[in-house]
Amino acid sequence: MPTGAGYSILLVLHVAAAVVGFGALLLTGVQAARAARGPSAPGAEGVRRYFRPGINWAGRLLYAVPVLGFVLVADSDRAFTAGDGFVVAGLVLWLVAAGIAEAVVWPAERRIQVLVTERWGDPDTGVLLARDCRRVVVAATALGVVFLAAVVVMVGKP
Repeated sequence: MPTGAGYSILLVLHVAAAVVGFGALLLTGVQAARAARGPSAPGAEGVRRYFRPGINWAGRLLYAVPVLGFVLVADSDRAFTAGDGFVVAGLVLWLVAAGIAEAVVWPAERRIQVLVTERWGDPDTGVLLARDCRRVVVAATALGVVFLAAVVVMVGKP
């Protein structure tokens, strides 16, 4: 097992990027479920703040995970290689997660931002909001499963 302060710092950064990136995506799912309850539900102002227009930069930390992972492999003094099973499995799981985030979560999140900030409560937005919220909740749940699988793979190193 690699040791040293540099490797340990990289490992902490890799894990932190994964926790923050996936955590932000999971939180988006929670907030989408809350948004689906409408503008008169408790906590609606918090939902409105969460879905203010802009990029979910915390969720984009998902892109730092493989970069830091490959830096870890390079800094491992050949204890690990890019061809190791757990590295390949982790990369495949990351590709699944990035695909779900790019194809489902972030586009729906942008639509929810518009609906919540500009048209929340309009009768014609209810169906659109419910559809996008449901998509985000399902996708965030899938991302949670992917994250748990990645943790098992990275810790177990099969």
